[in-house]
Amino acid sequence: MRFVITKNVFENVIAHMQPFLEKKDASSITSHIYLETNSSGLTLKATDYEIGIESKIENITDSVDGKATVNGSNLLGIIKRLKNEDIIIESSNNNLVIKQNKSTFKLPMYDANEYPTLNKYENLKDLSISTLNFINSVRKITPAIDNNNPKFELNGALLDIKSQRINFVATDTRRLAVSHLQNITNEEAQFIIPKKAIIEIQKLFLDDAKISYDDTNLVISNENTKFFTKLINGKFPDYERIIPQTLKHNLSLPKNVLVESIKLVTSLFSNIKITFNSSSIIFESLDEDTESKTQIDIDLNIENEFYLAVNAKYLLDFLSMTNNEKIKVGFNESNLPFYLEDEKFFTIVMPIVLEK
Repeated sequence: MRFVITKNVFENVIAHMQPFLEKKDASSITSHIYLETNSSGLTLKATDYEIGIESKIENITDSVDGKATVNGSNLLGIIKRLKNEDIIIESSNNNLVIKQNKSTFKLPMYDANEYPTLNKYENLKDLSISTLNFINSVRKITPAIDNNNPKFELNGALLDIKSQRINFVATDTRRLAVSHLQNITNEEAQFIIPKKAIIEIQKLFLDDAKISYDDTNLVISNENTKFFTKLINGKFPDYERIIPQTLKHNLSLPKNVLVESIKLVTSLFSNIKITFNSSSIIFESLDEDTESKTQIDIDLNIENEFYLAVNAKYLLDFLSMTNNEKIKVGFNESNLPFYLEDEKFFTIVMPIVLEK
């Protein structure tokens, strides 16, 4: 195998493949990137069995057909240090040889025939949805996906396809985030996408791509890249049971002022109490050792004073994903879950219960 390629093009693809490699065991073949040259160009693959990626690069020159594997982390370490000029890459005596000008590097290869095959997915159902809408919807709920929860289905995002709408759902048990789109032609279905896959999808796809799925896999592909992930096999909690059917109060509040006030009082401690009355909103830290407090004057047109006590991170996560200058805050009374909404995105937050 041999080919010549521009350094920046090669580095960009190799860098995007790093999250798909086995990191804990450098002796595993899944710590390697698979490379194959043929008449259509260069194909690269990486997988840790749970997620995988296949990329194609057409603009190579002086190529000789063949295949190889090489440790992906070590390969990137070398490529990064080279100049932005052409690189010669070839296989020789069980080594991958990398040359540029008078510099030469050799990395050991494994038998490319033993590299795991990325499944030839057949009979997949297409998800009729624009890639941009898909990415924007999962991006909004990503902060609420849990990490390493024993209930492994919470370590992913639920895609709940209903007859009229598609809900993207995540919860870490302290909050529930839901983003939704209109469903026009998709059949009803439910599946859970792992958090790692959710994060990588947002990096890889910015333009049109084909999204397909079956009971165990999700595949997203465009002209040069094919991504796959195994889906989480589990039953997501009945999230609709948590959504309040009625709310006593619905306030429309300025986002920027909220962000500024929250950040001001949480510089030392993240738990805060927000008190609402007819003419103001008071923000204060719940830190017992220090005092942080600020107030904004605003006519809320409410009769009774009430408060929300909460980890400010949940509020800031929500506010960072909103598009409008004003957001809605809904609640029934103090010490109960409250509701945050911006267009087709809402979050329900469990409060910190304070003694009245």
